[in-house]
Amino acid sequence: MKNCLLLAAAIAAPAAAQTVAAQTNAAPNASFDVAAAKQRINAELDKDYPHLDALYKDIHQHPEVGFQEVRTAALLAGEMRKIGFQVTEHVGKTGIVAIYRNGPGPTVMIRTELDALPLEEKTGLPYASHAQQTVDGKLSYVDHACGHDSHMAWWVGTAEALLATKDLWHGTLMFIGQPAEETIGGAKAMIADGLFTRFPKPDYGFAAHVGPTAYGTVAIKDGAVTSASDTVDITFNGRGAHGSMPDKSIDPIVMGARFVTDVQAVISRRKDPQQFGVVTVGAFNAGTVDNIIPDQAVLQLTLRSYAPDIRKLLLDGVSETAKASAMMSDAPPPTIVWKAGTASVRNDSQLVARVAPVLAAAMGDAAQVIPATMPGWTASEDYSAFIDAGIPSVFYAVGGDDPRMLADDKAQGKPVPVNHSPFFAPVPEPTIRTGVMTLALSVLTVAGK
Repeated sequence: MKNCLLLAAAIAAPAAAQTVAAQTNAAPNASFDVAAAKQRINAELDKDYPHLDALYKDIHQHPEVGFQEVRTAALLAGEMRKIGFQVTEHVGKTGIVAIYRNGPGPTVMIRTELDALPLEEKTGLPYASHAQQTVDGKLSYVDHACGHDSHMAWWVGTAEALLATKDLWHGTLMFIGQPAEETIGGAKAMIADGLFTRFPKPDYGFAAHVGPTAYGTVAIKDGAVTSASDTVDITFNGRGAHGSMPDKSIDPIVMGARFVTDVQAVISRRKDPQQFGVVTVGAFNAGTVDNIIPDQAVLQLTLRSYAPDIRKLLLDGVSETAKASAMMSDAPPPTIVWKAGTASVRNDSQLVARVAPVLAAAMGDAAQVIPATMPGWTASEDYSAFIDAGIPSVFYAVGGDDPRMLADDKAQGKPVPVNHSPFFAPVPEPTIRTGVMTLALSVLTVAGK
């Protein structure tokens, strides 16, 4: 759905991404031998990958939407128990928390999402999903079209790699499986259920998202990574009448139409043009037939921004414009409902400066830093709830597409399937391996002996 990362534009733009060496101009200040650690992680991946591949395809064939991830959560809980983690299920409804203690030291959180999308898969893969679930009262196909299946596989693989190298680090691992990212409710649900009071509060947090860029690459965005997201429903309340008697009505369609046009002045005339902000009316529902003026019009909006003051400006501007539109028609006040929202994900600059040179030492130019002066991605992610709770974090972007396919598509002018497309299909092995390497090295950087 609307809140998954669409990573291609910023990662692929050469001006936006720099090699880590160019961005940080620093060698890794790590407490461990990066080359030796990489070799050990790769050896563990060589041993574990057949199982990770089977796990990935199992999850892909059995996707579940937000807060219905019962099978998925049980599967991952079983995987983590088998390798020695203490697992608590049903945190924030269907979330899981897996803890592994390895002596005194920092607590490090690694997060994956559990949920999929109400969408019919059209990849034609031999392991394609044909699963269905009831979503909003209707039976719907379900597909891991945002790549969370890749995330879950590399989450398990990272845990296995860290246990295989536990002589290199100390502290506590906190692996969380978060439900309902797509509806931006799962992170808040886990926090509300005591994620950071029932369990150790992490000193650091890491997560990663797959996108339609070349596999084997990882982008490290300093500063704002994703936009804030707010969902607002507005109901204009009018008075119904016959279509031939508009003077007897208070027409909510006129109010809504006026609002759709006028609200864009919040963007063009009230917002600093140097600041990112979007107001989109995605649905406008009113009336049933041609000759009846209805008594209500319902509009559904999404708002996106990076900076907190711009987020407030958009929310206030939408509310003020809706009320003004109703007043102009001498109508009752509109009903304005803020349904959901999440802040921008902002990577911790000091933590970026620590992990980026380590990833560069292991991956070379395949690890790229996007500086804080460049814009983030316009889609949204509820990992921000963990950052807002005080967890310094880095949220990575991992490429998942065959670079030859990307080059062919570009040469032929063909669009590349992106996240949320029914054709989105990351290449499993290099994608999962890159995710494991990125997250495992990140943990070693902050918890290394």
